[in-house]
Formats: sequence, C-alpha cells, structure tokens
Amino acid sequence: MRAYVAGVGMTPFTRIGGDTTYPRMVAEAVRHALADAGLGYGDVQRAAVGYVFQPSTAGQRALYDVGLTGIPVVNVNNNCATGSTALMLAREWVQSGVADVALAVGFEQMTREAMAGRPTGVSTIDAHLAALPGAGTPVTAWFFARAAEEHMRRHGTTVEDLARVAVKNHEHSTRNPLAQFRRAFTLDEVLADKTVSGPLTRTQCSPLSDGAAAAVVVSERTARAVEIVSQRMVTDTAESFAGGSAIAVVGAPMTRRATAEVLADAGVGIDDIDVIELHDCFSINELLTYEAMGLCPEGGGGELVRSGATTYGGTWVVNPSGGLISKGHPLGATGLAQCAELVWQLRGEAGDRQVPGARLALAHNLGLGGACVVTLFRGGSHGNAGT
Repeated sequence: MRAYVAGVGMTPFTRIGGDTTYPRMVAEAVRHALADAGLGYGDVQRAAVGYVFQPSTAGQRALYDVGLTGIPVVNVNNNCATGSTALMLAREWVQSGVADVALAVGFEQMTREAMAGRPTGVSTIDAHLAALPGAGTPVTAWFFARAAEEHMRRHGTTVEDLARVAVKNHEHSTRNPLAQFRRAFTLDEVLADKTVSGPLTRTQCSPLSDGAAAAVVVSERTARAVEIVSQRMVTDTAESFAGGSAIAVVGAPMTRRATAEVLADAGVGIDDIDVIELHDCFSINELLTYEAMGLCPEGGGGELVRSGATTYGGTWVVNPSGGLISKGHPLGATGLAQCAELVWQLRGEAGDRQVPGARLALAHNLGLGGACVVTLFRGGSHGNAGT
C-alpha cells in the first residue's frame, strides 16, 4: 500500500522565550495540516508526536487542545531526527493498513539550559565523546567544528567555503515568511561574526528556536497529495567510531547509507532530484551531506557550493526554506518542517522561493546519538505545472 502526504502545516519558527505554549503551537500546526488535507481531527486514527525536551506524554497534552477522541498517541524522541521519525511511523501505519489517516507532529520549546553544557556519565552521545575526547561546549558545535577542521586539512576546504553555505541559506530565507531569520548576509559579515567554535561563526550555526510542524499521511491519493516514495532510517554503525574521524562521528556514514538505499529503492539517481531540504545544523554539515548524498565526490563540497550548483539556477536547489541555519531548528519540528517545505515545492505552492518544475524532492534529517532519516517525495501531474 502506498502512503501520501495530504496536508501539511507549520507555525512560524521564532526565537525562544516567547509567550506561546507548546499545546498552542501544536494546535496551530495541526489545524493548518488538517485544513490543507480537507479532513477533521475526527478522521485521524493514530498520531505520532515528536519532541526532545518536554516531559513524557507531552504528545497527549499537545493534542488535547485539538481534540479528545481517544486515538493512540505515540510519543517520539530521536534527538534532531525526531520529526522525520514521527513521519516514518505515520507512513508505516498507513502502508501496513493499520490506519488510513495518520498524523505526524513535531514541536519544541527550547531553553538555553537544555542545550548548554557537556553531558557526563552514560549519555546519548557517550560513544561520540569517547571517539573524539576533549569536547568543549557547546558540545554539538564542538563536534562539527572538529569535522570542519578535518575537512579543511584533508581537502583544502576554506573558511570562505563554509561561510558561503550560510550566505546561500540566509538569502533563501528572505523568501520564507515562516523563517526565524529573514535577513541576507554578505560573505564578509558571516566571516566576521562571533566565533562559536573553531571556524564556525554564529551565522553558520542553527539557532535556538520554538515552533511546530505537522503532516497528515493517508492511504488514498487525493488531487494535491504528495507520495512518500521511499524512506530509510539508519543509525550509527561501527564506521561511525572507527579511526577517530570527526566527519564519521557527526553522521556522514549514516547519510551515505540512507541516501543510497532510498535512491536504489526508488530506482532514481541523485541527478533526478530537483529540490533538497538537508540538515544544515552547522554550515559544515551541508558540505558533508553534499558528499555523502553523492551530489559531488568526497572532498568536493566546497567547490560545489562555490559553483552555484545548489541554489536557484543550479543543478539542485538545496534548502530553499533557509535550512536550519536561517529557518530555525526547534529540534522536534525540523523533520516535519522539511516535509512541509517539500510538499509545497512539489505542489508549486512555495511562492517566491518556488523551484521551477520540481517533481522529486529529498529530505535529510540527522540526529547525533544517532539517527539519519532520508525521505524521497514525488509530486503528481497536479503539482508545479508550468512554473
């Protein structure tokens, strides 16, 4: 049985510390998604609700303001890959015949305290800390800064190459009314910004964000539905921790394997893809993901971004939403925000950021600790015609 995304919705992604609450954010995103699908909450048979920092059973509370219908609600926490994991559960329920209509939701209300510090004892990333000893804080930035330095040593990548990723994604976000940041930055501004860790400056790092996103997954194709053609989740293998490579520790092997399996399953190549939303939590991860997905050879990420191949007029448009760097990164919502952006792109509904003629779209959602979810979406003849 096939699975289709019939409706999507999301809130604006905002700076932390606002006066909203996570049930209100979730209600807004879900209501948008249901209206987009032409369905009511009473049609939903199961829900997967993803978040990272809220307490157990927050998924139930998140949906209580939408409806109290007694459906099974599964709480999902898979670090930064949480949103796509919730989407995967909804897809599996539909494809298995357990449900004809399933809801995937992701949300986050983040705090500086939750993101600060270095984990101690047995943590979700203790194997990563052991592979790269001496971690500083913030620990995720430290990991990716080491990966950037390794890439620079091995391949001649420059600080300008890293900064160009941020310049591109911040420019894309100027067209996205739901993005946390909507300001373009010059290369000099990105390079001169406050240093976070190693070669990474603040405008190359995803911010702390609040927000929610949702998708309605169904078994019956409707006029505006987008098909989930293939999807894979890969977790860390021995390769992640062999040899002390920071590039491996931050997830490149997971990305490589998940992408290869998705493309092989669908019988398409990376050159067939039109638009990509990938997990640019830090600028270096966009370059690493180019290489792991096969957009360019290993070591070629810097040259690829310099060439303009990953923006409008190039071979692919990567992160038309602005990506995590500029759209924002409320951890539990990110994967479903990627889904929403790609559904809009495949329908031809992305406004000023529309990728002309988009038919195939790829989402990449990565979480240290570790999980990588890659999803291939396909629009129909109804989507993006004539743009």
